[in-house]
Amino acid sequence: MTTHPIDNIRNFSIVAHIDHGKSTLADRLIQFTGALSDREMTEQVLDNMDIERERGITIKAQTVRLTYKARDGKTYILNLIDTPGHVDFAYEVSRSLAACEGSLLVVDASQGVEAQTLANVYHALDAGHEIVPVLNKVDLPAAEPDRVKEQIEEVIGLDASDAVPISAKTGLNIDLVLEAIVHRLPPPKGDPDAPLKALLVDSWYDAYLGVVVLVRIIDGSLKKASAITMMGTGANYVVDRIGVFSPKMTDVESLKPGEIGFITAQIKQVADTRVGDTITETRRRTAQALPGFKPAQPVVFCGLFPVDAAQFEDLRAAMGKLRLNDASFSFEMESSAALGFGFRCGFLGLLHLEIIQERLSREFNLDLIATAPSVIYKINMRAGETIELHNPADMPDVMKIETIEEPWIRATILTPDDYLGAVLKLCEERRGSQVDLGYIGSRAKVVYDLPLNEVVFDFYDRLKSISKGYASFDYNLTDYREGDLVKLSMLVNGEPVDALSMLVHRTRAEQRGRAMCEKLKDLIPPHLFVIPIQAAIGGKIIARETVRALRKDVTAKCYGGDASRKRKLLDKQKEGKKRMRQFGKVEIPQEAFIAALKMDG
Repeated sequence: MTTHPIDNIRNFSIVAHIDHGKSTLADRLIQFTGALSDREMTEQVLDNMDIERERGITIKAQTVRLTYKARDGKTYILNLIDTPGHVDFAYEVSRSLAACEGSLLVVDASQGVEAQTLANVYHALDAGHEIVPVLNKVDLPAAEPDRVKEQIEEVIGLDASDAVPISAKTGLNIDLVLEAIVHRLPPPKGDPDAPLKALLVDSWYDAYLGVVVLVRIIDGSLKKASAITMMGTGANYVVDRIGVFSPKMTDVESLKPGEIGFITAQIKQVADTRVGDTITETRRRTAQALPGFKPAQPVVFCGLFPVDAAQFEDLRAAMGKLRLNDASFSFEMESSAALGFGFRCGFLGLLHLEIIQERLSREFNLDLIATAPSVIYKINMRAGETIELHNPADMPDVMKIETIEEPWIRATILTPDDYLGAVLKLCEERRGSQVDLGYIGSRAKVVYDLPLNEVVFDFYDRLKSISKGYASFDYNLTDYREGDLVKLSMLVNGEPVDALSMLVHRTRAEQRGRAMCEKLKDLIPPHLFVIPIQAAIGGKIIARETVRALRKDVTAKCYGGDASRKRKLLDKQKEGKKRMRQFGKVEIPQEAFIAALKMDG
């Protein structure tokens, strides 16, 4: 392969809200530059997981190298990193942006700026990017490019006068996007003679090659068979294979400053390659490591248990494999009286949790039960220590607790004016406090501080349903605040069911407990004895429902005759029932757990 001067390289990513056409634009750019023939072209080339295709979202950031001959006659190398748009994957976005110098900001010309458009643009500006606005879907009858340009200038403060109007679906003006990338985004900087300094952008496990590492070269050059050191972990490796994605894996001899490519070096597990680490030569080290990224903090926790206890080892192996490709997913073993052995897992958010669950059941054929999602609480004990609580079932004795702190988030919601009342009501119901309310064109921008444990349950679903799908939502963690929280336990036949216990705010406990009892009453099948279902806070029962007993008709064979004979049979039955209630064990079906955990408001 011929080498290209560094001035002819452009590294860029595409940032946008979900569904504004990032992946489609990436497809068109790949097609236009002839990286894949028409026969090899599929929809959403870079989304190669089934789930990504079905849901139409990008989960893993993907890269591709394109060659473009511009109108000025020069040939440019364009490295595109396609990033996720959803708030749960902001971590993937931040590290992709660190490998680029510029971004295309894609905005849907019919829908305008959305909450995550803002969040992702701010990420890009923090990374020091030059940004080119692109208006997509201008061929739609509902498109209002001029209004959306004004919005971009008002809300984000970017000059949108020369935004590129395109239609990624039909391929309109794709050549103008490529020209804008070449002329309006800056080339990378780097010193080819300095010691090697490369940023580890991503890594994943390939069954044939071992761990594949995606790198962005800052200084120096990376060649085959050179000895490298990961500065963060101190591990040494020898490079086997170097290449680029165009979108197929293509081997090259070396990577120069500004280039993005992959290496393999017989690395056994992804845990050895810390994303954001700096790679340098073992013999000639670079003086200073790159700043890297802050590690992803899990926000939501939930227990995952196999429906069939025999699948526990399969579950452990499957989680290990997912962990290989997803550094932000963490898990540890836990056991529960009701559900047996399983794992307590940490996720970046609810979508992340859903995706992991789906991948476990799909790719590894596992049947799982998930307990209620919870967040990390900080418990300040009277003895002066502070402990982190991941699982409500492990809550220490109330008498020893001084205060409980819960995480709060700052949420930004953009909604059409018609639904503003309902959105404000939802936020108030969830104990939110309003920070700001303003307008962007005809849409209201609401900023609220909300407790995270009110959001993880079903806030997003409720928000979408009250706004008929038009509201968009973005959040970030702010701080921990003291809250009046109590542990709500569910008792079935006098026995606590640990999988259903949760921490709730004292004002909401009774309503939550009553709803849980009513739900379980319908879900637990009748046994041969009466089953009380109770919700309790500490020793105080706050709600109760009763599942009636199944009753066998013992007097069926007595026709006519003596009333005392019937009485005797009924009394005998009663005795048996009483004894049974003492020893009777309630079978709670798995479906009941799953349904009870899907609490709706």
